[in-house]
Amino acid sequence: MTSYTLVERPAVPRRAWLDDLPVLAVAVVWGASYLAAKGITTAHTVVAVLVLRFSLVLPVLAVAGRRRLRALTGRQLRGAGLLGLVLGAIFLLETYGVVHTSATNAGLIISLTMIFTPLAEAAVQRKAPSAAFLGAAAVSVAGVVLLTQQGGFTVPGLGDLLMLAAALVRTLNVLLTARTEAVQGADPLSLTTVQLGGAVLVFAVLAALPGTGGSPWAVALSFGPGQWAGLVFLSVFCTLFAFFVQTWALRRTSPSRVSLLLGTEPLWAAVAGIALGGEHLGAAGLAGAALVLGGTAWGRRAVAG
Repeated sequence: MTSYTLVERPAVPRRAWLDDLPVLAVAVVWGASYLAAKGITTAHTVVAVLVLRFSLVLPVLAVAGRRRLRALTGRQLRGAGLLGLVLGAIFLLETYGVVHTSATNAGLIISLTMIFTPLAEAAVQRKAPSAAFLGAAAVSVAGVVLLTQQGGFTVPGLGDLLMLAAALVRTLNVLLTARTEAVQGADPLSLTTVQLGGAVLVFAVLAALPGTGGSPWAVALSFGPGQWAGLVFLSVFCTLFAFFVQTWALRRTSPSRVSLLLGTEPLWAAVAGIALGGEHLGAAGLAGAALVLGGTAWGRRAVAG
């Protein structure tokens, strides 16, 4: 017979739980952002919606961090601006992707960034990933295959492929941000503001080109109350609120705890898509979603270990 000694675990301070709640709220709104974007965007309004979404928050960020913005050097501005071009590509791929797939698929497939990033870092450093991480990556990829093949084994849909491309470009953005010397040590708020400014510039140039859909002004005039509510949700909660909560939380708790809480984003994307969007996954899709969630969680633990 095996005997066990029960050890009383210390209670987590109430303040720690209170600090976790805003970060968890960010994960929830990020998860719901795919359904919100899908609800207000069509293939012909993607660029216009992106211009409107970030034009609403960019002035607020610029005013809030105006002193630190003025402190940036020319080299830092150029580095952040170039990163903004990559950020613009990510948002374009994600938004076009969610238009052509379900919000559930979008949130789960983009979570592969958590697998791709350590793999890319290992390749750059010429260091083999651990066996546990490779196992987690295999489980996650198998989940995506099941998730995108619910109607039989066929070529994945356009939206799924665009979300996969967005996950890859997100990985590139992480690597570039970590290795671009010009932005090292730059104030996070200033860096984010310049990056978003670069992304908005990309969207504005595209909006001025023929064949890219309706103009931001025309799309804004066509919006009803529900669409404006969705746009405000994406702008205020998924951008402004999320950035300031992350900055606040990193001063009060550990980066690993923040990362763990934000890592629940794909779970909330699935919950929003199924519960609020009325999306149906089927047996294969549910199995795929479980594998993606389990694989990415396993991968985070393997990296932390």
